[in-house]
Amino acid sequence: MKFVLKVLITAVNAFVLAYLLPGISINHFFTAIAVAFVLALLDAVVKPILVLFTLPATIFTLGLFLFVINACIILLDAYFVKGFIVDGFWYALLFSICLSIINSIVHKMVLKEEGKENK
Repeated sequence: MKFVLKVLITAVNAFVLAYLLPGISINHFFTAIAVAFVLALLDAVVKPILVLFTLPATIFTLGLFLFVINACIILLDAYFVKGFIVDGFWYALLFSICLSIINSIVHKMVLKEEGKENK
């Protein structure tokens, strides 16, 4: 249930960010759900492999290379999901940073409320 909730929150946040940010386009809300689902899969499968292979670069840049990995994951997501358009690397980087910040805030608020209801 938590996974579905997180995917829906990410879909809503991605849809809103696509409306606000230039260079990012999501055609429909169902496309946003597909974007969030594929993003969750890529984060679970591809991202750990990329982090492992780029560990020296990540250590050398004191972790800043993780932003590059996140942007690459967004570009991969745009490649796999039709209707999700990212105009370039810098837009993917901006989108990934904004999505991470907004998701962390919203997930903290929603899961905090869910935790209170379960007690």
